Amino acid sequence: MRTSIYSLKDAQHLEGCVLAYGHFNTIHPGHIRYLRNAREQGEHLVVALIGDSPPDQPQLFQFLQGERAEALALLGIVDAIILLQGEQLCDIIRQLNPALLVLGKEFQNSDNEEVNIAIDLQREQKNSVQFHAGDIHYASTDLLSRSERELVEQRRNQFMAACRRQGIGRDELLKSLDAFSLSNIIVLGDTIVDQYAACEAVGMSAEAPVVVVRELQKCNFIGGAGVVASHIRALGASCDLLSVVGTDETADWVRNELRFREIGDGLLVDDSRPSTFKKRYVVENQKLFRVSRFEDHSLDSQVEDKLIEKLEKIAPKAQAIVVSDFVYGVVTERILEAVQHIAHQNGLLLFGDLQCSSQVGAVTKFQNFSLLCPNEREARVALQDRETGLELLSQRLLETTGSNRLIMKLGAEGFIAYDRDSSGKLVSQPFPALSVNPVDVAGAGDSLLAVMATGLATGQAMMPTAALGCCMAALAVETMGNSPITSGALRSSVLDAFNQ
Repeated sequence: MRTSIYSLKDAQHLEGCVLAYGHFNTIHPGHIRYLRNAREQGEHLVVALIGDSPPDQPQLFQFLQGERAEALALLGIVDAIILLQGEQLCDIIRQLNPALLVLGKEFQNSDNEEVNIAIDLQREQKNSVQFHAGDIHYASTDLLSRSERELVEQRRNQFMAACRRQGIGRDELLKSLDAFSLSNIIVLGDTIVDQYAACEAVGMSAEAPVVVVRELQKCNFIGGAGVVASHIRALGASCDLLSVVGTDETADWVRNELRFREIGDGLLVDDSRPSTFKKRYVVENQKLFRVSRFEDHSLDSQVEDKLIEKLEKIAPKAQAIVVSDFVYGVVTERILEAVQHIAHQNGLLLFGDLQCSSQVGAVTKFQNFSLLCPNEREARVALQDRETGLELLSQRLLETTGSNRLIMKLGAEGFIAYDRDSSGKLVSQPFPALSVNPVDVAGAGDSLLAVMATGLATGQAMMPTAALGCCMAALAVETMGNSPITSGALRSSVLDAFNQ
């Protein structure tokens, strides 16, 4: 679809359209959901694009109106864009008499006087108003409408466009990688052993509608907080892992893996629980089902004491603590309070990720962290919010937790990185999921967390580190199971992204 761009005075012929409105400063998946919903409401979709600030005033937006209009047009969703001088929503409603005005959820019950007057005017003209952030999806349907080759090219272009907007170059990313070896990071959380059993499908059971498979081969991978630590160490940083295991062969296997990977072994034994173990049965890269062995009760006070004691001992040598909480009982309220106190006492950065796909937890328990890395579902569950648009949802999470920065993970749509500029103003940048047809998405978030922690701990800026994280996550989903990604592999991925 070709998108036309008009000034307000040249847009009279667009009367009776569906009208969307906003600044679209940095277009991310939330904006695309909003526009696609608006697109479905009528034959012609027009966007009224808020203008730049007057020359004698500070610019409100990161990008100028012309750049924002160009980015909108490239989406191929909108029929026309009208360039406003300032806000001017009332003026365009008077001129176009739109059949429907579609606004984001953030404008419902808003205190924005200009928008409220415009809504009243739209209704006075006997036309409709809809507040809608777009439908929420946690999976992608892109492969139904485009070839894999087209999607690969599109996402690489999106990645390069994000780098250009942020002024990120290839050499800067490679230099950041060189600095990773200077950091010393502590990872605290639940350690999991993931076993993958490769199977051959035999058929259906004659006695019951049950799939019958024959196990051919099995392989163990370290998961949970253990794979975060493994990624950090493979990237060149020093790393200690603080976690809890049982008294079993799984725990012995974890210790051997940590020793082999030169990760500091801070494993404590809790006799009341087995080491957390998950077995996945796979046929031709398709997961059939998973069997988990775990106990998720909280640690008793004696184990908590030992864990806190170990943390206090090694914290003075570190630059950061990563809390990787899978809600299996290691990150108790007392442990979390100790982590925050010790981090403050030693001037350490705090990075947090809480994964609760099959457990019950809330990322909002992480207060005043340097960075949080939830996915959209986890954020919505924690805030009890199913309808708010992504931008407002992310802002609410940052305000609720008091955290400085945020990575909002969006699965097949990539992620949005939120940072603050020198004045404390929130800025954002979406990054795409570079892998179009992943082999195994489990562990992508862990690899992203590892890069973000390692980069920020060495003093790197947020957006270049997020660009590295984008490349890292694409590598993580290329193989079945959690395998640590080395600095060399990540370097090659960056070179490929910039040289294709």
